[in-house]
Amino acid sequence: MDDRTARSALQRHWDASDANDFDVEHEIYHEDALLDYPQSGQRIRGRRNIQQSRFLQPNKKRFLVRRIIGAGDLWITEFVLSYDGQPSYAVSIMEFRDGLVNRETQYFAEPFDPAPSRAHLVQRADGAIID
Repeated sequence: MDDRTARSALQRHWDASDANDFDVEHEIYHEDALLDYPQSGQRIRGRRNIQQSRFLQPNKKRFLVRRIIGAGDLWITEFVLSYDGQPSYAVSIMEFRDGLVNRETQYFAEPFDPAPSRAHLVQRADGAIID
């Protein structure tokens, strides 16, 4: 898979994620794909189980992709995932095999206020909160 095709497949995946189109969202995965959530210690095996785990999530979800970077078989997406209007900043690392995602690892971080000690050194960036 060339880089343009991979980027297009990723954009289609994230657009489908935002639209709650669970069929299109999971076309990108191998049948035997692994999805890891290191912060919760969860590993989900298989495209059908990954799809079912997301389908069963009861919250209203929205995805806002901030950037997609990568090449070859390794791609990283930085995005904001909002559950019921509460943003979580996330990174997805996807490893491709034979044109499909074989392994994905997702990391999440909650928003926080800047430390007062450096407040005079920073400017506020777009928080990209969506509902």
